[in-house]
Amino acid sequence: MSRLVVSNLSINRAELPVVSSLDLVAESGAISVVLGANGAGKTTLLEGLSGIIPVAGGTIAIDGRELQKARPGARSREGLAHVEQGRTVFRQLTTEENLRVSLHPGADIAEAYALFPELVQRRTVKASLLSGGEQQMLVIARALLTRPKVLLIDEMSAGLAPVIVTRLMTAVRKLADDGLAVVLVEQFAALALSIGNGAYVMRRGRVVYDGDCAKLRQSPDELHRLYLGGAEANASA
Repeated sequence: MSRLVVSNLSINRAELPVVSSLDLVAESGAISVVLGANGAGKTTLLEGLSGIIPVAGGTIAIDGRELQKARPGARSREGLAHVEQGRTVFRQLTTEENLRVSLHPGADIAEAYALFPELVQRRTVKASLLSGGEQQMLVIARALLTRPKVLLIDEMSAGLAPVIVTRLMTAVRKLADDGLAVVLVEQFAALALSIGNGAYVMRRGRVVYDGDCAKLRQSPDELHRLYLGGAEANASA
């Protein structure tokens, strides 16, 4: 069982604070959903966790091992994988070549095809010729083959049809059920809350809700208020 613990995290961009005093916990077998309006700091949070950008303060630890000063490669070796926005595939490589690039010792490429059977018939096709949904499947499958403990996923639904988004959500839920700790930043709030365990809502770089996904899903008016502002809330449930 693995555990990501983020404590009092602060991240700046261009010397301006974007994430402030943020706490977050992600457990094996669970999906922690991070929601918020555009500009709330969600992508900056994931980039700070994975080491793409430095953090200004606070701690990031997996199973008690602090990583906030480690380089991205070292964080990856400790079990942190990041699926970034934009479906960053190796466009001139085939689907299977993309998967083999990320194959961790002890991992089996069959795991990727078991998660996304849709890719089997596309294994010899260049990644540039895959559909957007297939590319997103490929990126998630590639992350799986690095043998992560914690998987960060940023807006995997961007630009995709709802039926594909639902398919991807089902796969992410399976990854958590198989033991991964998942931090999911997502614009489709209702769908994300339907597969998630704990929810965090960010506004202006701070967490204004930390609680149960089901409770928030049943209160769309509360979610709307949290997105747009009003009385501060940091509910815990």
